[in-house]
Amino acid sequence: MIRPASPADIAVILRFVRELAAFEREPDAVEATEATLHEALFGAQPAAEAVIAEDDTGPLGFAVFFHNFSTWAGRRGLYLEDLYVTPDARGKGVGGALLRHLAALAVARGCARFEWSVLDWNADAIAVYRRIGAVGMEDWTIQRVSGDALKRLAASGG
Repeated sequence: MIRPASPADIAVILRFVRELAAFEREPDAVEATEATLHEALFGAQPAAEAVIAEDDTGPLGFAVFFHNFSTWAGRRGLYLEDLYVTPDARGKGVGGALLRHLAALAVARGCARFEWSVLDWNADAIAVYRRIGAVGMEDWTIQRVSGDALKRLAASGG
């Protein structure tokens, strides 16, 4: 079963975020807290949404997503920020179910596209994405400004 996350899921979501960070070889990079996740997902101006995959044994995984916008399409898109399935639930269709759920949500909301990023070393995930019809954006690279560089850019005036 996949359902929208509720405030009662914050501790589970943070646990999944930490497990995902460890899987992605960045276990110390998580700055999120229960309070910041609660504000981001359930505050006055939510920045993102989350869904939980679960069965009779409890939560098996989650996805966090938000809307972006394509000026070329003139419509919003759905961007998958994180998808995580617990090790015991992998290979049982949970990840695919989460992707199908989000794709259906994107279609229902009139989104022009559904997109996400994947680490280039995650061959298992990339193989799944190719099987479902996802296409790598070979001519594009992600750019990021954060931390001190973000502060310097903001202060540079311009």
